[in-house]
Amino acid sequence: MNPLEGQVQNRRFVSSHLFFVIAALGAMGATSVAAAQSADRPWMNANLPPAARADLVLKQMTLEEKLALLHGNGMAHSPQWTMPLTELTNGGAGYVEGVPRLGIPPLVISDAGYGVRDSGANGRYSTAMPSSLGAAASWDPDSACEFGTVIGQELRAQGFNMTLGGGVDLAREPRNGRTFEYAGEDPLLAGTVVGNLMKCEQAQHVVGDIKHYVMNDQETGRNFVNAVISKRGMQESDLLAFHIAISIANPGAVMCSYNRINGNFGCENAYTLRDVLKKDWGFRGFVISDWGGTHSTEKASAAGLDQEQPMADFFGPKLQAAVEAGRVPISEIDDHARRVLYAEFLSGIVDHPIQKSVVDVAKGFEAAQRIEEKSIVLLKNSPAVLPIDPSRVRSIAIIGGHADVGMLSGGGSAQVDPPGGNAIMPAGKGETVWGQPVWFPTSPLKALQAKLPNTRIAFDSGTDLASAANLAKDADLAIVFAYQWMSEGMDVPNLSLPDNQDALIEQVAAANPHTIVVLETGSAVSMPWVDKVAGIVEAWYAGSSGHKALANVLVGDVDPAGKLPLSFPKSEADLPHRAIPEPPQFKAGMDREAFRAQAVNYEVHYGEGAEVGYKWLEAEQKQPLFAFGFGLSYTTYAYSGLSVDSAARTVQFTVKNTGKRSGTEIAEVYARLPKGSDETFKRLAGWTRVSLAAGESKTVTVPLDDRVLKTFDEEKDGWDLAPGNYQVLVGGASDDTSLSGSLDVR
Repeated sequence: MNPLEGQVQNRRFVSSHLFFVIAALGAMGATSVAAAQSADRPWMNANLPPAARADLVLKQMTLEEKLALLHGNGMAHSPQWTMPLTELTNGGAGYVEGVPRLGIPPLVISDAGYGVRDSGANGRYSTAMPSSLGAAASWDPDSACEFGTVIGQELRAQGFNMTLGGGVDLAREPRNGRTFEYAGEDPLLAGTVVGNLMKCEQAQHVVGDIKHYVMNDQETGRNFVNAVISKRGMQESDLLAFHIAISIANPGAVMCSYNRINGNFGCENAYTLRDVLKKDWGFRGFVISDWGGTHSTEKASAAGLDQEQPMADFFGPKLQAAVEAGRVPISEIDDHARRVLYAEFLSGIVDHPIQKSVVDVAKGFEAAQRIEEKSIVLLKNSPAVLPIDPSRVRSIAIIGGHADVGMLSGGGSAQVDPPGGNAIMPAGKGETVWGQPVWFPTSPLKALQAKLPNTRIAFDSGTDLASAANLAKDADLAIVFAYQWMSEGMDVPNLSLPDNQDALIEQVAAANPHTIVVLETGSAVSMPWVDKVAGIVEAWYAGSSGHKALANVLVGDVDPAGKLPLSFPKSEADLPHRAIPEPPQFKAGMDREAFRAQAVNYEVHYGEGAEVGYKWLEAEQKQPLFAFGFGLSYTTYAYSGLSVDSAARTVQFTVKNTGKRSGTEIAEVYARLPKGSDETFKRLAGWTRVSLAAGESKTVTVPLDDRVLKTFDEEKDGWDLAPGNYQVLVGGASDDTSLSGSLDVR
């Protein structure tokens, strides 16, 4: 930093402190700054549209004030990312100056993938929701909204007014370490879930964010990997998921990704940022870089990056110099600044200044439990080993997974600090550490003991296979808790369970035919023991009340209704890419230019295009282990009476509960393109959740989403809805569609 920049930063430090003082006075009962000065500040009129307000205030700003909106000021707890204003981050991920003299607040930013990050480190508390992938398994926009609402409220309570949640990248590569942060493999499901989540989070007066835009489908070599994919393939898969999410949420921000896309970095990619996001989709908010994801000044600015994070390496003095030299037009700066201002007015953070409060812990617990109960997926239940019947099951062996003390969570920047620290660490050493698994103090053992007070329940760690088998042999029921930890910054080497857990499950199942496996995973896993166990339950990363939700499902107080948001292949051999290619490694003493030359050649070719997940498996005629959309219940359902209204683009059918207890069925609607197309797979086109009492029937109507029926024409650079007869398929999973009809498009 040069001396002049330091002086400017120090002046901003003082002015930002002044802003917080004024805001605090307002919170104590004085008229808010915005209300008191609305007469001579027309942009403070809350009745005006956000765009008009942004235009009005932009005209009053100096170049220095505009540029201050376009970069961060460091990151808390990160010595390599420090600037004079870093202490104002509130312990979060970043801080962007406001314009105090004009009533524009700073952005105080926190990671919040499934809860507010670093709360423990900052002496606070935050709720951990189930993983985003788990929430997607509910197929429930209302649950997604509740998810976002709680996080938004807790962000505000802790003093933040911008979130870095909202991951919507598709599970194109299920070994991706961030799969748990995203919402599955289908663009309609992922976009709908994340869109509703962020819509409701932003409604709590925090600037919303959708990320990581785009093709951020693996962590291996993430800072330089080049995702090579056709425009059609990208438009009909990952870009479509983002478009759907953004159209629902209308977020203030979109975060561009670390990786390259067809040669250009995500944060300086003119096609994805300028042409698609801003021009084609009409996105009016701002593009924020991932932390350290900015690589240039003029190229990034022209391509559509609006704000660099967390520092000012490219969008600080270098950007100002480029403007003063005429290399970057002032109109470009105005567009960047206008978009940041628009997001602030849109989200309501100008009219509703930060007022710290106490997090409602009980509310968070209750919401996390409700969402997890809808997200648990029953994958196998033979011969009806679940729900647990206490009149027949007098003893249970709980084995493995640290189930005596807690349940696993996902790592990286999404990590939520558990109260009291990591449940499996020695006393006094339970802090969360980047790169190490963290268990929440949510003991399934204790939750089951509370539900089954007259049942003898014993625990074995599973580290000694013979000991575990002996405990299982003497029990009426054995439950093995298996896990696979995933985190930002790494991919898992394969889909197998780590730590010899497959052998543990085999041994326990051999000792007790009534063995259930509970999976705590962030993605799909392979199951060589699938035919040897009686039951399989996917609990995902279950959040702050996961133990209670799981216990309710296991004993039957709650009917499992979740369905898979991604396919579980039988093995890596059934994936489009059998292995993630090894990237170049920078080693001590290595010439940096030589490394860069190697890194620029590191590519992953997504020749499968839009054939992601179930679409790939169907096109390649590969049978999944468990199909996308699959999930069992404690009751059964039957479908009948399909009719298709081609003019209205809707389908109608009847779902009947043919079992002896109430439940909720997720009824799925798929479509195939007309004959003559080049596709050999179906597309999810809609769904509905149907709650039914035992024996009850309901006739439901589901609209077909035109966006997923269209194909992208690269020559025209636009979308087509081909005329012809589309086959419409309805059922309980992507590979179980008992009803078939025809949609006529003219």
